[in-house]
Amino acid sequence: MQYDIKDIDLADAGRARIEWADRDMPVLARIRARFEREKPLAGIRISACLHVTTETANLMRTLKSGGADVLLCASNPLSTQDDTAASLVRDYGISVYAIKGEDTETYYRHIDAAIATGPHITMDDGADTVGRIHELHPEALEGIIGGTEETTTGVIRLAAMAADGALKYPIVAVNDAKTKHFFDNRYGTGQSTLDGIVRATNRLLAGRNFVVSGYGWCGRGLANRARGMGSNVIVCEVDASKALEAFMDGYRVMPAARAARVADIWTTVTGDLNVIDEAAFKEMKSGAIICNSGHFNAEINIPWLREHAVKTEELKPMVEEFTLEDGRTIILLCDGRLVNLSCAEGHPAEVMDMSFANQALCAEYMVAHAADLKPGCYPVPEDIDDGIARLKLHALGVEIDTLTPEQERYLNSWNMGTV
Repeated sequence: MQYDIKDIDLADAGRARIEWADRDMPVLARIRARFEREKPLAGIRISACLHVTTETANLMRTLKSGGADVLLCASNPLSTQDDTAASLVRDYGISVYAIKGEDTETYYRHIDAAIATGPHITMDDGADTVGRIHELHPEALEGIIGGTEETTTGVIRLAAMAADGALKYPIVAVNDAKTKHFFDNRYGTGQSTLDGIVRATNRLLAGRNFVVSGYGWCGRGLANRARGMGSNVIVCEVDASKALEAFMDGYRVMPAARAARVADIWTTVTGDLNVIDEAAFKEMKSGAIICNSGHFNAEINIPWLREHAVKTEELKPMVEEFTLEDGRTIILLCDGRLVNLSCAEGHPAEVMDMSFANQALCAEYMVAHAADLKPGCYPVPEDIDDGIARLKLHALGVEIDTLTPEQERYLNSWNMGTV
C-alpha cells in the first residue's frame, strides 16, 4: 500500500471521527454488511477522486468490504481532513493521496497516482479524473469498465463529453439520483454552506442581505436556510423558470450587478464560470463577503480581484480581504473553494448516507452491467434509487402505504374515467 498524506500520527483522531459519522449512516452500513458477505466487487480496482472526509471514509470501507482494491485522492485541495486520511491508511488499509492545502501540482500528481493503478472503475467529484484520463492517460481507458460522478459540475462536463462523442466509457450520474440531489444538494448544501460561512466569519446572518447565485437544488436549500436564519435573501438566475420559482418562493430576484450594490454576503452555487465577475465587483459595496459552494472556484473571477487589488490581507485563516483602487474592500472566503468543506466539515452524515449508498450500489451495478453499456452518461437505475429511499425510511423507523391491486389497475388503465 502506498500513500501521500500529512501525518500518519493523526489517525487516532480520524478513526474516532469516522466511527462517529458511521452512526448516522445506517443505509451504507447495511450495504457494507451485505458486501462483506457477497464480495460483489472482488478483484475490482476503484480509483476514487472525492472529498476526503469522514463520510467518504465510510464509503471507502464499504467498497473494500465488497472486495475492491481502493485508492482515494482528493477532489478539492482544501476539503481534505488530514486525520481522516491518516486513519484510512493506518486503520483500514486504504491508499490515500490527499493533503489539506495541497498545491495544484500536488493535486494533479495525486490524481495521476490514482490513474496509474489501472482502475476498473473511477469515482469522481467534478470529473477531473475522467478528464485527465481522456486528455493525458488514454492508455488507462483499456482497463476501465465504467465510473460514477457525484456532482452537478461533473455531470455537466460529462454530458458535454458525451455530446461531443469524446466520452469513452459508461458513467452513472449519481448526482441526478432522487436520493442524492433532493437531499444532499438541498439539505446538505443548505446547512453546511451556512456552517462554513459562520465558522469563517462569525457574522450574524439575521438582517443581512444574502445573495444566492443559482436556484438549482443547492441554491434552493441555501436560500431556505439563510432565510431561516433571518437573512433577506436575493436570488440571481439566468433560467427564467427557476427565477420565477424563486420569486414565487418569496425571494427578491435581480441581476447580479444590481444585487452587488446591496449584498452583505454572496454565495455562488451554479457550476458555471465567472458568476461573480467584473461588472459585479465594480458595483459591490465595501465590506461585502463573497464565497462559493459550487465544486470549482472558477465561479468567482478571482484573477480579476488579484489584478485590481492594491492591497491583499489575510484577516484570519480562510478570510482574505482585497482593497481596490477606490478604497472599497471585498472579502473572499477560502480562495473561492467549497466554503462548506474548506471552512467547515461538509455535509452531515445523514444525507451523505444516501449519496454514498448510491455510489456503492452503482459500483456494484457497473460490475454487473458494464458489458451491456456503451460509452455515455447514464441515470441511476430506478430500483437502486427507490431501494435506497426505502432503506432510509426503514432505518428512520418510518412506514408508508402501499397501493392496493385495485389502485394499481386504475393507475395503469386508460378506460376508467369519471365514475
